[in-house]
Amino acid sequence: MDIVVRLTKTELPKADVPFATTPQLVYCLELLAKIQSSPQAASGADATLDENERYWMRSMMQDIDEQQRLHSIETKLIAEFIDDDLKEASTVAEIVCLGPVLKQPHYRKLLGHFIDSIGRSTLLEFGLLNGLAQLLQCARSGYLRQDDLVSILCVLSDRLQRTHQQSSEDLYQLVKAVSNVLDAMADSSVKGLSREKIHEPLCAYLDGLKDNSDPYLVYHAAYAYQALQYVPDDESPLQSVLRRTRTVIGGISGLVSAVKGLDVNQFLEGLDQIQEGLAGVYHLAVVGYQGVSAVAELANKGMGLLDSLKEGFSFSSKRAWYPALRGSDEFIRNGQLSAFKKLVCEAPCRYDHAFLLGICQRLGEVTADPLRDLSTRQQAVDFLGELYKNDVDWGNQASIKKWILTILTRLSDVPNSEVQEHVQALQKDLEKSGDAEKQALYQSCQDETPCLYPLDVGLPPLVHSPLLTRAQDIPDVEDDLRRLKKLRLADRGRAVYIPPQAKANLQASDKALFKLMENVKEFLKSDRRAYLLLGDSGSGKSTFNRELECELWMNCNQPEDPIPLHIHLPSIDRPEQDLVAKHLRRNDFTEPQIRELRTTRRFILICDGYDECQQVYNLYTSNNLNETGQWSAKMITSCRSEHLGQDYKDRFQPAHQPADRTPGPTPSGANELQEAVIAPFSKEQIHDYIYRYVALAKPTWRAKSYLEALEQVPNLMDLIKNPFLLTLSLSVLPRVVDVDKIQDLSDAKVTRVGLYDRFVEHWLERGKRRVGSKDLSQQARTAFETLVDEGFIANGIDFLKRLAAAIYKEQGGHPVVEYSRFKDADTWKSEFFSRDDENRLLREACPLARSGNQHRFIHRSLLEYCFARAVFDPQENKAVPPAVNGGRRGSVSSVYSFEERAGPTENSDFGIEQAAADSPLSWRSFVEYPSIVQFLAERAQQEPLFKKQLLMMIERSKIDQAARTAATNAITILVRSGMQFNWADLRGIRIPSADLNGGIFEHAQLQGADMRRVNFRNVCLRQADLSDANMQDARFGEWPYLKLQADIYCHAYSPDGKNCAVGFNDGKISMYDTLTWDRVLVLSGHTDAVQDIEYAKNGLWIVSGSRDKTVRIWDAQTGACDRTLSGHTGGVNGVAYSPSGQQIASASDDKTVRLWDSETGTSGQTLSGHTSVVYGVVYSPSGHQIVSCSADKTIRTWNAETYAPGFTLSGHTKSITCLAYSPDGRQIASGSSDETVRIWEAQTGAQGPVLRGHTNTIRSVAYSPSGQQVASASEDQTVRLWDSQTGAAGLTMNGHTYYIWSLAYSPSGHQIASGGWDKTMRLWDARTGSSGPVSSGHSNYVLSVANSPSNLQIASGSADSTVRLWDARTGACSSTLSGHTKAVRSVAYSPSGHQLASTSYDKTIRFWDVQTGACVSTWDLSGDKFATTVMYSPDGLHIASGIDDNTVRVWNAETGACDITMSGHTSFITSVSYSPNGHQLASGSQDKTVRLWDPETGAPGPILSGHTDAVRTVVYSPSGQQIASGGEDRTIRLWDAQTGACSQTLSGHKDRVMSVAYSSSGNQLASVSEDRTIRLWDVISGHCLATMDNVESTISSVVWIENSDGSFLVTGGGDWTIRSWRVTATEGEQHVRLHWRSPSASLFVKGAKIENAKGLSRINANLLAQRGVVGEPVPPPSIRTTGEKLMSIASTVSRLRMLSKQSVSDTSSLINQEHTIEE
Repeated sequence: MDIVVRLTKTELPKADVPFATTPQLVYCLELLAKIQSSPQAASGADATLDENERYWMRSMMQDIDEQQRLHSIETKLIAEFIDDDLKEASTVAEIVCLGPVLKQPHYRKLLGHFIDSIGRSTLLEFGLLNGLAQLLQCARSGYLRQDDLVSILCVLSDRLQRTHQQSSEDLYQLVKAVSNVLDAMADSSVKGLSREKIHEPLCAYLDGLKDNSDPYLVYHAAYAYQALQYVPDDESPLQSVLRRTRTVIGGISGLVSAVKGLDVNQFLEGLDQIQEGLAGVYHLAVVGYQGVSAVAELANKGMGLLDSLKEGFSFSSKRAWYPALRGSDEFIRNGQLSAFKKLVCEAPCRYDHAFLLGICQRLGEVTADPLRDLSTRQQAVDFLGELYKNDVDWGNQASIKKWILTILTRLSDVPNSEVQEHVQALQKDLEKSGDAEKQALYQSCQDETPCLYPLDVGLPPLVHSPLLTRAQDIPDVEDDLRRLKKLRLADRGRAVYIPPQAKANLQASDKALFKLMENVKEFLKSDRRAYLLLGDSGSGKSTFNRELECELWMNCNQPEDPIPLHIHLPSIDRPEQDLVAKHLRRNDFTEPQIRELRTTRRFILICDGYDECQQVYNLYTSNNLNETGQWSAKMITSCRSEHLGQDYKDRFQPAHQPADRTPGPTPSGANELQEAVIAPFSKEQIHDYIYRYVALAKPTWRAKSYLEALEQVPNLMDLIKNPFLLTLSLSVLPRVVDVDKIQDLSDAKVTRVGLYDRFVEHWLERGKRRVGSKDLSQQARTAFETLVDEGFIANGIDFLKRLAAAIYKEQGGHPVVEYSRFKDADTWKSEFFSRDDENRLLREACPLARSGNQHRFIHRSLLEYCFARAVFDPQENKAVPPAVNGGRRGSVSSVYSFEERAGPTENSDFGIEQAAADSPLSWRSFVEYPSIVQFLAERAQQEPLFKKQLLMMIERSKIDQAARTAATNAITILVRSGMQFNWADLRGIRIPSADLNGGIFEHAQLQGADMRRVNFRNVCLRQADLSDANMQDARFGEWPYLKLQADIYCHAYSPDGKNCAVGFNDGKISMYDTLTWDRVLVLSGHTDAVQDIEYAKNGLWIVSGSRDKTVRIWDAQTGACDRTLSGHTGGVNGVAYSPSGQQIASASDDKTVRLWDSETGTSGQTLSGHTSVVYGVVYSPSGHQIVSCSADKTIRTWNAETYAPGFTLSGHTKSITCLAYSPDGRQIASGSSDETVRIWEAQTGAQGPVLRGHTNTIRSVAYSPSGQQVASASEDQTVRLWDSQTGAAGLTMNGHTYYIWSLAYSPSGHQIASGGWDKTMRLWDARTGSSGPVSSGHSNYVLSVANSPSNLQIASGSADSTVRLWDARTGACSSTLSGHTKAVRSVAYSPSGHQLASTSYDKTIRFWDVQTGACVSTWDLSGDKFATTVMYSPDGLHIASGIDDNTVRVWNAETGACDITMSGHTSFITSVSYSPNGHQLASGSQDKTVRLWDPETGAPGPILSGHTDAVRTVVYSPSGQQIASGGEDRTIRLWDAQTGACSQTLSGHKDRVMSVAYSSSGNQLASVSEDRTIRLWDVISGHCLATMDNVESTISSVVWIENSDGSFLVTGGGDWTIRSWRVTATEGEQHVRLHWRSPSASLFVKGAKIENAKGLSRINANLLAQRGVVGEPVPPPSIRTTGEKLMSIASTVSRLRMLSKQSVSDTSSLINQEHTIEE
């Protein structure tokens, strides 16, 4: 059976636009034929046409030239085919596709050419035979003539004679073609066929084929013979059947139309009458008998398939099965499968061998046809199974059953997995079905040689249109696209690829991850146009991009499929212009091909390395993507996260409306951008990667060794969550970690920069072996040996350093170097890329890649590493003695003053100073290169000499202005390294544009410093002196809050963002200038709280709603009340302007929404339906819909024009208090008293993500202007950010101290303003998601600190549910231990220092490995109890804890069993402490007592009474003879540990004492209190030796540590920080001053001096004042003053220009004037 080419709908092209495919041309020609036959069809008379078709037809009716162009292309197509000598099957398929729409002359010309070509061809062309058959089938009425068919038959008959004794395949194709021609002749009533010349010879020839050994050929010969019997008749068989159904047809095209409306029952009646007319030839009873008795006879005779077929066929007379099969063909062609099945089941000839064989063949061809849908193909398979299994209805003809099995065997190989699975499932079922005889039949068929011929589904699917391309003079692109596809897929699978996960954006939670590949594919299916893929350096962006490209290429098989292009942006010169064409030229596409691709194809542009090419352009808009006549493409851009500024989205989002957008809601350009941030590898992904790496790379280590190293080497697991670092680490770990020498892997030290060191060395070592093994020329061999003698690896590193430095110096860090030896022979490039033997050998050995004349490092991070090594190479500086006395890695002790400490010798100092002066850091600022800064920061942590150099750069800037660039880089690096500048002398330093983010500068001297444009985000400047400093354009990352006069209920930004109107509970509205936040207007009139406010879109009017039941309209310029709208009977809770500004909607306590005319104030429609208070109302962005929310827990929608109610949204479980429409109109967000925000699909009402996290009623929700973010404000005093598409939670902003009632984005989207009942308006950075950056320290109160036995590490437990470990010397956070789900109350080290215990309100005690950070054990406490405090016994065998049931328990540290429970306290246990010898245990309680216990027996000892309030802390002296306790009675009491007698009471604190700690000598005691002081006491005298009383916040815990660096107190408290305080004694006086502090989550400037500081904006000055600075900065100049200065400068410049025409001597007197305009 042949499949008629079906007319398919495609995109309708515009006039003069080339056609993309021949089916598109056919579609247009068909519509054009409708115009010419029925002009009224375009106006709607033809109901089968859609609106797009009618619109195209109407435009075509007016464009005669375009009509002529279509027919001209039709003519050219036929000419191209006639001229084509090859006539491949694909070309034949393309021209036959045109058959149904050809005009008669074109059709006849094409038909004649087919007949001539078949007759003339030496070899049999199967494609031409199939094409001829389909051309006959698609002929319109009147197109075919009798002589045409006779001529065809003559040619085919002649070919049959010539093909005798040829292959069975040739005979099959010819017989099949003869059958098709005879079918057409039978249906066209051809008469007068020459019996002598054609009929009898052909009959004889066909009859002779019945003895052929090929059953397939025998069947088709019988079919052709039957068709021939019908040709001489006066009436065709199908016409005979159809006449009985009163349907008149003419030709084959008429048959197609007739069968669509055919009644299958009447068709069967027609077959019955034909059967009766043929009864004399072969009676039905005989057929039925054959069907019933066949199996038994075959079993006895052993008859095979071929014999049984021959027995069932007749070559001597007409049979009824032929017209029945012809009818079944038409049912199949027209998709009438139910009619087809009814025909098969009820046909009078249904038991005939030939009929059943033909039906099985047709079912097989339907299954194999790729153009049919999956369901139809699977149904055809099921029908075959029924024919096989159902002997009652279909008989037991073994020949048919064998034929079915043969067909199924062929179908098991069809290229469709789902069809294959369906066929294979049926085969398994048939293998076991039936009795033993049937199963034997199945097995015998499996053992036979399979059928030679494939199931015929006609010509191949039309993939390309080469004829159309030539007809339109279009260059062929398909061959080159296939070449490009093969090239891009060639390297797939050579590297390990692990599918990455990602989160929605930078603000999204790290826990809200999704599969990146699936997310990108969803984007490609959506109508968004741009996708931004972010990630850290080495996070796997490029690897993912390459994998994505390969997957897309694999699915790019049709012309309509978008073409993926992976574009390495750094390799494209000026990618902001003509990006796609430049990339295609690099891949050898010609200009005509590029023009053709731009016009006809769609693309997916995968743009890799946006950050590497240092782009600032929006590549989407600068390349005019999707504009008329430009490239049709979606763009995926990858970029490092750290490369982006706060306004980065403007560089990626489409900013225009695509011309071809389909009707519907119009998204803003911003909403066409989708983001994702690649997440670090999880532990599971790392393990998966290792196993694949070991299998692929065959390293010396096995997977088990790698996994052991990851688990045991400290911090290694966190380090290699970056995929590139993971790859790098696996290659060098066997060299870094020598498992034979290091018995305990926890002693191994691995750093990021150390991995790069070893990786480069390893690469060069392999490169050396590779180069040395080559067959080198004598000259090259000499050069190689010279390099080896000098040290090949050292030469390679030097080459890489020099190249990296040159790249940054000469081309600004652009990573790709283009070198031409003719053009660049005399440039810096020749030093590295000339043909010099040494250079060539080093290039081959180094980690460099080359593509044509372009050279680059194999990974961007290697370029950055090599540049950092050019700045400071530890190997080159090993000979220089350390510069910092007693310096340790990361030490901060060296920073108090650059001049105070003794340094190295004069000569070595000079060398260090010279190295600092010559450093590449003086070339340019590298602040914006975070990866370079990070490499150098790690070097500074490890190399005291480098730290010394950096400090000298800063010092030099005080006296040398030229040193300011180096100083800016140096201080940025040192801050990043964790170095703290507490008490440092930084007076007069020049560090413009430095990044001090997170820096610690407490008490620093910064007077007169040049700090213009410095980033002070998250900096601690407490007590620092910035007097006279230049702070112009300084960035603090925060805004001041506004302290206002009353509770804030609502606020709104003006459309231009210049003003903000705020409504208060006293009925007033104040308007503020958002530049200065000065109040500019007060709107008075309401008599009760203003509950909602909104600007009109034009910004000229403001509408407000009040609890006083009125709506008021205000003039936004003057503040005058224009109208008061009355009508509500309850308070007005919400107001909204329609987008047109002509209507106002208001929501009220009276359960209604009212509509008002904004011009006249007239009350219009009242929308009723809510059953309780209506809290909010909004218009859709289009203005077509009104949406309201209510305390009745529903959201209701209304048609804004007809006021008819729409759908009602339900889902919230409590009152819905607020709602907002997304800018593109696709979503609605709602907030509720049920503490959730819900997202709804605006068009359907379907519920999307439910956003959970708030802990109280949500009072306001708002979409960002881009629509990508939702903000919510709650009575829980927080503002939260969410991803609007995924619902992923972003950051939470804290700061308000009471309910937040109002929330709004600024029109730019950069700022969020929130207002509440704490009478403050707070401003937040919407781009970073907070009013300050995220701290690397704790994010909530620190409740406990503990020191390790070595005094080198500090542990802290916090209310943020984490435990953190800190370096006691540097303050660097080495680990964050996560696992607890609630606040951590207490932490304690084991005596060995290897383990840490922590207790939490989550009712668990957790134990952690200090080296790896792994949780090694968790004890779950029974019931509702939690441990309040924990401590190890001195021998480490037991653990004591206080339990909230007022007991003290002692646990076996190894088993976790509770050995002893000690009862006696009558209230909460707050503290426990072991005596140094472990023989005694002390516990403090809120019952005001300290109790002593025998920890071995649990026996109680003395009760220490004396405190008048709860005891907060208990600790033993180092000797164990004394106990100190602190209490809420503000005292510290000292007790005799043996007798329990109180020896001293230390008074002085003004609030509860939270913690005490002894010095190592036991002579001194430190105490901390909620009065924000630290006190030192003499234990013997009880005198207070020192008081530190300017601490930032309450302090909850203190420990005293002493090591080689000195004596220190470490505290933790309410400001979320850990602080280390140096304790010193000078002339008998004790001093406590800050040593280091952990990073904090906000700006700390309390007590800082800014007297006469210059350049501070008013907003920044207000911010600093709110944060507690001292002194008055120089006020910023007024606009008038600035204008006068500019005029003065302009006047001076004008005079200079006039005088420049005079002599030099005349202008010399103006030199001084010229100096006045220097800045």
